[in-house]
Formats: sequence, structure tokens, C-alpha cells
Amino acid sequence: MGKDVDPENVDATLFADVIEVFLTESEERLSSMEEGLLRLESRPDDDAAIALVFRSVHTIKGNAGAFGYNAVVTLAHVAEDMLQDLRDGRIHATSDLVTLLLRSVDALRALMARGAGAELTAAHQELLARLADARADGADSASAAPPPIVANPSPTNAPPESARTLRVDTERLDQLLSLTGEIAVSRARLSQMLQSPDAPRRALQESHRDSERLYLDLQDLVMKLRMVPVGPSFQQLARLVRDMARKLSREARLEITGGNVEIDNTVLQLLRDPLTHMVRNALDHGIEAPAAREARGKPRSGRISLRCSRETSDVVIELADDGAGIDRERVLARARERGVLGEDAAPPDAQLFPLLFEPGFSTTEAVSDISGRGVGLDVVRRNIHALRGSVSVASQLGAGTTFTIRLPLTLAIIDGLLVRVGATTCVLPVENIRESRSMPADEAHRRPGRGVVNLRDRPLPFVRLRHVFRIEDSPPDREVLIVMAGQSGPVGLVVDAMSGEGQVVIKPLSKVFQSVNGVAATTVLADGQVALILDAGALLRTCVPQRQTASAAGVA
Repeated sequence: MGKDVDPENVDATLFADVIEVFLTESEERLSSMEEGLLRLESRPDDDAAIALVFRSVHTIKGNAGAFGYNAVVTLAHVAEDMLQDLRDGRIHATSDLVTLLLRSVDALRALMARGAGAELTAAHQELLARLADARADGADSASAAPPPIVANPSPTNAPPESARTLRVDTERLDQLLSLTGEIAVSRARLSQMLQSPDAPRRALQESHRDSERLYLDLQDLVMKLRMVPVGPSFQQLARLVRDMARKLSREARLEITGGNVEIDNTVLQLLRDPLTHMVRNALDHGIEAPAAREARGKPRSGRISLRCSRETSDVVIELADDGAGIDRERVLARARERGVLGEDAAPPDAQLFPLLFEPGFSTTEAVSDISGRGVGLDVVRRNIHALRGSVSVASQLGAGTTFTIRLPLTLAIIDGLLVRVGATTCVLPVENIRESRSMPADEAHRRPGRGVVNLRDRPLPFVRLRHVFRIEDSPPDREVLIVMAGQSGPVGLVVDAMSGEGQVVIKPLSKVFQSVNGVAATTVLADGQVALILDAGALLRTCVPQRQTASAAGVA
């Protein structure tokens, strides 16, 4: 990054911005080091992987020295010497040596998180000694790897600091500049016509349509500026798979498909925790021990696949393993024990396995310190629903398990259906809606808060929105039943009327209202009115009991 920077001669705000860029770039290079080391472990003679790791640590060392991160420089220099020996063939890459270098990545990340004044601790000194011994002994002393040195974990669901910055393609910036110029011309033209009393109405309409087109183009381009490929983020899970497999005395690899698919950066950052938990879950209770896999005719090394693809306006993420799968009989027994299913119930897998996402539902006899099949999956579902997404599971005993996550590409703008209940206007995300119809006449006169209606000869549990919001005024004679997708089957939401459909801009809730159940965000309508954007999943889970939903879906 050039000459050393003297903080005394640099504006404080500017220096803070430069440091942020340095830390962001360093995190990218540390991730590149991890990726290269994992490649090197599977292909010890991969010169390109060695060169990638060497360039990354060399750049980190130089940049850290410029900003006074002396402890980082010391550790990076020793790791660089080790990599130079690998490049020259004086030592050879082994699994234990890769482990030692990965521990160095952890230590560098922790030191950078502590700032320029960080000093080497006793654990760091031990790591330096092991690196020196490994160089001297040809990696023989690397077999006893030191404990991991990691920074304090960030709070759950909190995106890392690097999420505050994005790399943007200059071509998109050029398009943004060009589009801004067109908007300025269109605005000036429209303003001039509005000031002229003789401007024909048709010309005004054409000018307005032209401005509307440019606005939509700008909206689309701004959304694209926030889009990032999922590959680099998914690749970080490869390190998790590698380290956990060693801890559990198992063999596993991560395969990533569709890493070039782009998704909103905020969505990607908030997806990190659910994916991490699901990967840990797959390793702890999915992938079998090597001997057990061989006995079942499987390869010793388990496979975890992470696939990403686009479907219209959604992104679909599949996390699959070829492990032991979910024991259907154990899930049935647990559901009967909890009273969710009747003793004679035998639902299909599509209706049974969603019960794994219920709070406290677990089929494991003992909970490990890593994960538990079912323990924490309710948190995964809650986090996915907070992103306006859905998660489902399919499994075959002995063949593996697949989790499927569907998410919107962006959280900034959604297609919403405006509904009214009393004087209140709310927005329902269109992707959750299956159909809408008039409330059946035989149910309309009863006015219960919730119940079950007959929909094409199948029971449909429903809840009235005015009951949820405790609106006391009289409902209309003709109500609207909106059929929505639920975890255990379709569920109905009864409203007074529908007001139309369109795109709405999401505004986050104030902290005062974030604990309100069933409300995800707010938006400002065209008439200036503030409307609530409903979290349909949370709303229906609370108002329609799981037992009732399961019974209506044919489970009990």
C-alpha cells in the first residue's frame, strides 16, 4: 500500500477510512489463504495453491507494517518463511503442516481484530515456536497442532465489519453515471413543460413515462450494486468442514456448485449463521465414521454439497449430505411423545419432517457440544423467515439429508399485497400467497377469531387478522380469505378487503417495535400512509397452533 502512514499527520476520519479498507482487504486475503491451504491439503504438489497463499501472507505482512501492526508482521513473516520452504521444496505439505498454517491464519485474524497495539501472547509465542520447529524438522513437529487462536465471535446474526464495504464493478458505476445524466435531462425537460401553460397533455404524459422508465432502470441498477456472488462466502464453510471432521475423527469434503450466483449482500451475511449450524449438524449427526461408511459400502470420505441456483426472483440453496439420514421412526416417536401426533398417525415425510423445526424437538438421546439434529433448527427456521425465506428438509435413511432454502434476491423492495382490516392497512409478501377468495358464507356469519373452513373438500385452518390486532369495530358482510403457504400445509388469513398489489420499499422497524410478533417491517404508501409489512410465517405459527395445522393437513 505504499509508504508507511503516519497517523499524526493524517486526518482522523480519513485515517479511520483507510484502516477500514486495510482490514477489509486483509480479511479477503486471509480467506484466500484458507482456500489455498485447503486445496494444498488435498493436492500437496499444487504449486498454484502455494503461490496463492504465499502472495496473500506477503501482502498482509507489508500492509500491516505500514499501519503499525507489528505483531501481525512478526507472525506473518514466520509463516512466509515456512511457505518459502514449501515453494523451494525443502519441506512438503502434510495435513499436520496445513493445520499449523491454518492456525496461523486464525492467529493473524485475531491479532488484526485487536488493533495496531496488539501484542503476541504466550499462545502466539508457542505457535511461532512450532512453526520454527516444523521448518527445522521437515514438518515432523507439526503433528501436535496448537489449540486454535480465534477472535471473540461476533453476536448472532450480526454481519462482520467487512459487510460495511462492497467491491463494485466499475462498469456498473459507469452505467450509474450515464443513467444519472439521463435522469437529469428528463427532469429538466419535465420541469420546463410543467412551467409552460401551453404544454400539451399528451407530451406531459410521455415525459412522465420516460422519467418513470429511467427511475425503474435506476432502481434495478442500484439493486445490482448490492449483489455479490455467494461463492467466496460459501467457501469459508470449507474450513469449518475440514476442522470439524478432524475433531470428530471423520472424513468429509465440501463441494460448492453455483458459486457465481449473485444475491443481496445483506441477505448473504444474515444467511451465515443458519448455514453454519446446518453444516455442523450434517457433520455431527449426518456423516458417519469412516469405518461405518465402509461397512455400508460408501466411500470413507463423506460429501457435503452446497448448491445455489436462481429461480425467477428467488435464490435456492440446497445443503445435502450423503450420511446416515433422518430416522423416520424416531421422529414419529418423538412427535407422539410431545403430543403433536396421535398414536395411530402415519403422515408422509413431507408433513412429518417439518416438525424437526419446532422449538425443542430433537431425536438425539444426548446433545453434543457441536450440534444436535433438531436442536437449534427452530432458530435456523426463524432466521430464514426473518429474511422472508423458507426452509424444508427431505431425507432417506442411510442415503443422506437435504435442506432446501428459498430466499428473495434482495430485502430492499418486495412485491406486496395491500390488505385492510378496519382502518389499518397492511402488506403481505406476495411470495407467501397461494390464492385469495371470498370467505365461505357458512363461516362468515359465525365471526370466530379462528377456526377451520372447507376449501375444495379439505380442511383449512384460518385466523382473522382483526382478531390478532384486537380491532373491535364491526367487520364487513363479505370478508376475504387469503390462502398462504404454511410449514405443515396451507393456512388461511381473513381480512376485510384487498387494496391492490405493487412494489413496496421496506423500512426497518424501530427497536421499540422489533419484539412485536407478526410484524416484520413498515413501508410508506403512495398516499403517505405508513403500513405494516406482516411476517406471515410468524403470525400464523403463533395464531394457528401446530396441532391444529397438522390435523387440518391430514397429519392426525
